[in-house]
Amino acid sequence: MATYTITELAREFDITPRAIRFYEDQGLISPRREGTGGRTRVYGARDRTRLKLTLRGKRLGLTLSEIKDLVDMYESPKDSAAQLKRFIAVLARHREALEQQREDIEVTLAEISAHEERCHHMLETAPARQKAAARTRRAA
Repeated sequence: MATYTITELAREFDITPRAIRFYEDQGLISPRREGTGGRTRVYGARDRTRLKLTLRGKRLGLTLSEIKDLVDMYESPKDSAAQLKRFIAVLARHREALEQQREDIEVTLAEISAHEERCHHMLETAPARQKAAARTRRAA
């Protein structure tokens, strides 16, 4: 059976050992303890898979609670209608949040474009405005 140290998993997934310990504290992974006082964590294939799924869920923007539910679901029989319905509900909520974010991003990008356009226009007309202002100062 393959085992991993916290350093190996941290390196593989490009995260810190502290992040791995945090996921352990949250109940997402549960390594075996070995050595004096159980200070050495030994991660198995199950922990590695759970960590991989956890990080995937984080990239998707899921909460740790949602990730834990989904990861736990991953390990249980897949034919449970209740589990599948719960998973569909999580996905629907997440889709709705992402669609709202996309709409917000589109509005923000449109506002940025409008500001850029105004700035470009001001830069193009700045020399003419400066000349006019200089003529006004000389005439006064």
